[in-house]
Amino acid sequence: MIVSIDYESDTPLYTQLYDEIVRGIASGRLESGENLPSVRSLAGDLGINLHTVNKTYQLLKQEGFVHIHRQKGAVVQPAGSLPVTDAFRTRMERQLESLASEALCRSMREEEFLERCRSAYRSIRPQARDTHEGGRER
Repeated sequence: MIVSIDYESDTPLYTQLYDEIVRGIASGRLESGENLPSVRSLAGDLGINLHTVNKTYQLLKQEGFVHIHRQKGAVVQPAGSLPVTDAFRTRMERQLESLASEALCRSMREEEFLERCRSAYRSIRPQARDTHEGGRER
């Protein structure tokens, strides 16, 4: 598993790791049923604390991206199998609102903002724009 972590970033390491794993699942680089590295192994590979990786895995489990199996460890759940919950919608709206506010402060046009959102969505997995609508297969 290839993970890109910016040790100089203000973003906490567990958040960066969470985002990288979710991006891997969404893009298909991490497939359903695939085992993630053990907490100890990934922490060693990245040179970070075991508790950081454990916190990430627990968040991934809590959000339904992985299942923690006693013998297999963290196992990837299928992309597209998670429901679009009210909590997710609220979190997404909050993050988009923050980005939209900054875009407005920088005089970015609405069309450009929306196009960049669309482009970011499609860049993760080009076929996602055709196969997912509101978290469900069309």
